[in-house]
Order: sequence, then C-alpha cells, then structure tokens
Amino acid sequence: MNIPILLADAGSLLTHPVTIGVIVVLLLGVALILFNFLGVWVRAKVADAPVGMLTMIAMRLRGVPVSQIVDARITATKAGLLLETDPIEAHYLSGGDVNNCILSLIAAHKAGITLDWNRACAIDLATKGTGKTVLEAVKTSINPKVIDCPNAASGRTTIDGVAKDGIGVKVKARVTVRTNLDRFVGGATEETIIARVGEGIVTSIGSSETYKDVLENPDRISKTVLAKGLDSGTQFEILSIDIADVDVGENIGAKLQAEQAEADKRTAQARAEAQRAQAVATEQEMHARTQEMRAKVVEAEAQIPLAMADAFRSGNMGIMDYMKMKNVQADTSMRETIAGTPRGPEGGK
Repeated sequence: MNIPILLADAGSLLTHPVTIGVIVVLLLGVALILFNFLGVWVRAKVADAPVGMLTMIAMRLRGVPVSQIVDARITATKAGLLLETDPIEAHYLSGGDVNNCILSLIAAHKAGITLDWNRACAIDLATKGTGKTVLEAVKTSINPKVIDCPNAASGRTTIDGVAKDGIGVKVKARVTVRTNLDRFVGGATEETIIARVGEGIVTSIGSSETYKDVLENPDRISKTVLAKGLDSGTQFEILSIDIADVDVGENIGAKLQAEQAEADKRTAQARAEAQRAQAVATEQEMHARTQEMRAKVVEAEAQIPLAMADAFRSGNMGIMDYMKMKNVQADTSMRETIAGTPRGPEGGK
C-alpha cells in the first residue's frame, strides 16, 4: 500500500468543490441547530429537566413551539412534578393552554388537592371559549368564591316569595361555593346554582305560616335550602347559604282578594245588566201583547152593532130590548163617571 499516494488522493478529495460544499452545508446545519436549540437544551439540562436534541428537532418538525414546551416541563420539574414532554406536546396540539395546566397542577399540588395531568387537560379543554380557565377552577377550589343570588346581571335584586298569610317577602342571598374538580367536566354551572337556590328560597318562604316567621328566623331559610343538596350534579360544592337581606313586600293576598272582588263585582254587574235587558224585553213584549188584546177588544166591539142589526132582522131583539140596553149603558156610564173610572179599554167611550 502506497500511503503517500492515498494521502494525496484524500487531500485532493477534501479540496474538491463538491466536498467543500457538503462540509459547508453540514456546518451550517449544525450551526443552525445549535443556534436554535442549544440555549433551550442548556437551560433544560441545568434545571435537571433534560430534553434530548433529537426530541426538540422532532418538536420543531411537528410545528410545536420548543421553548414553550421545554419551559413548561422545567416549571413542572422545579415544582416537584414529574412530567414528560410528550403529554405536554399532545395537549398543545389538541388546542389546550399548556401554561395554565402547569400552573393549575402546581397550585393543586401545593394546596394538597388531588389533580392529575389528564384531568387538568380535560378541564382546560372544557372551559375553552367560556371565559374561564382551569387555573381559575383550581383557585376557586382552594379559595371559595361568593355568588350573589339573584345575579345582578339578570336585572333582579331580590328573590320574591309569598308566605301562607299572603304577605310577600323579598330575600337577597349570598352562596359560598368551592369548585369540585371531580365534577367540573360535565357539571352544571353557576346559573344552575343560582336557579336552585332561588327555587329553594321561594319554597321555604311559601311554607312559612306568616311573614313574621321569615323575618324572625331568616337562618331557617338557609338551613332548609342547604339541606336539599342543591349542588348535586354541578361543578361546585355549596359551603354555605347566607341571607344577606330580608324585606317585607306587598300584601299579595289582599291584592288578590281585591282583584277577585273587583272581578266578582263586574260579573254581578254583567248579570244585573242582562237581567235588566231581559226585563225591558219582557216589558216591551207585554206592551205588545196589551196592544194586541186591545185591538181584539176593539174588533169585538165593532162586531156588536152588526150582531144587533142581525138580531133585529131575525126578530130575536125588539125595540124595547134595545132601549133597555141603552138605559143600562147610560146608567153604567154615569156611575163610572161619578167613580172616576174610565169606560172602555181606551179610557174613553
């Protein structure tokens, strides 16, 4: 083997333009990798949360922000949580908020609340687009929040109920709740809590004998409502229901009785009007019948002269009979005149 010849061939190969180009490309690639990933790699290595260089290159190829994923793992590791980059990367690719999930895990871990990565990711995805975050859910689980009942945004300031004596009672309550992370995904929201508490307050007021019972013992309302288990199936656990304000409202019973009396009066007036109309119609009918009877009497009186003429012709009546009848009529007319009684159906002749 001729070593000088081989060295000469190797030297010529290294000085070949193609070889030089390949070397330059490799050096640029290495420099580019070091420029992009060396700082992140060193940061992860120093923080005892190492991430391989090939892993970071694969992240970049998948379109994942390497720095964000590595920093999230560093944060979790420093907080005492063992978390690899794969689940963090998977949650990012599914559209979740990686930073909020990491911070919520840390907050739950520090507070002694059981919360794993998968549940945190599920809560984060469930709250997406609702204006809430998984970090807020964990904070509410640690530090309970107070919900006004009714909600001021609904346009109402009090919950109105009516006791058995008909007196209205206006109540304003404040509900202290804590997030139940086990029921957060798929659980009902604050609106359900407000609706259930409002229904319970109205029921409790309605079961009171008088409004005075409500004013004297407002805590009875909260105890009754709290015993109903209103937080079942919701995202929250109700810790307490406090009656913030109680006022006396309208006398609903008296108002309803007055309205009923007014309605009864209108009904009676309508019936009286119907009876009056019926009486007027009956009176008009009687007038018509009276006129009809008078017409028949006049018709009958008109037949008398004809009957008398026929009696004269047939010989059944003589002149003396006629004169006696006229005398009786004249005597009767005189007596009626003296007595002031009109003669005939028309009050005249």
